[in-house]
Amino acid sequence: MEFQWLEMLWLLLAVPALIAAYILAQRRRQKYALRYASISLLKEALGRGPGWRRHLPPAIFLLGLIVMILALARPNAIMVLPTQQGTIILTFDVSGSMRAEDVKPNRLEAAKVAARAFVEKQPPNVRIGVVAFSDTAAIVQLPTNDREAVLSAIARLQPQRGTAIGRGILMSLDALVDTPPQLALGAPRRDERMESLILPTPTPTPTPLPRGEYAPAVVILLSDGESNVGPPPLEVVHHAEDRGVRIFTVGLGTPEGVIINAGGRNIRVRIDEPTLQKIAERTNGRYFRAENADDLKSVYEGLSMRLTFKTERTELTALFTAAATVLMLMAGTLSMWWFNRLP
Repeated sequence: MEFQWLEMLWLLLAVPALIAAYILAQRRRQKYALRYASISLLKEALGRGPGWRRHLPPAIFLLGLIVMILALARPNAIMVLPTQQGTIILTFDVSGSMRAEDVKPNRLEAAKVAARAFVEKQPPNVRIGVVAFSDTAAIVQLPTNDREAVLSAIARLQPQRGTAIGRGILMSLDALVDTPPQLALGAPRRDERMESLILPTPTPTPTPLPRGEYAPAVVILLSDGESNVGPPPLEVVHHAEDRGVRIFTVGLGTPEGVIINAGGRNIRVRIDEPTLQKIAERTNGRYFRAENADDLKSVYEGLSMRLTFKTERTELTALFTAAATVLMLMAGTLSMWWFNRLP
């Protein structure tokens, strides 16, 4: 926190003087009461004794005065505020397990339906991009305000093979870069059919944002399985932390998993909740579990543009003034209620 008018803070030097004056007044009151010869008059003069209620209103009033002095100094701080502008990356797991029909008609189609409803509810100034990952990852649609392009990209998603959550995170961060990726060896290739994907180059190390500051961008990552292709997601999530990008993770399925047929053999796939929870926790996002189509729809409905934030310096004078006013009114109310006089 910083103050625009630092010279006003000199007024805080009056606080010790006020405390000393209050203590002196209390001692004088006791000396005056001792002049009474009658014990009954002495008790009446002293009241019920120096209980805590006697000192509480003046203490609250003094606290309010301190807050008011701070308000005069015009405090300001860097705040994270919701905005109706920003970028959302929808990152889909398109591994083979997304063919499972425990969520009707199947997991991937249910995810598409929920994502389409989410896209249609976003403000027009919000850019939305689409990333898909299986054993590799690709940008299916760069962030855009064109809702038809986004919906078309979601419709093109098809199940592939393995699960590389780490690559999905890296590609999602790459999608936030305004410059389209080059289609060169080692760079992310945009393939609408997701038939031939190659590993992206490592995400450049950005200058880390101060802790608690966030970019006006979020990633919503949906997965239904465990990462079985490198890099490990928890080893690359620091890239999102450094960029101030919050990742909200959605686990589709149940912890017990479901048995699917892959390559002629039955295997059980289950969501890796600990990893998804840790990804969300480290980026200050949130983890959701969806066990059926209705749950998934509810999750996407709850993920509105309150997820996109901007960081800016905000003056807090009005907030401090309001707090000081409340404290002083509280002190006056308690004093009138208990002693029928102002502090």
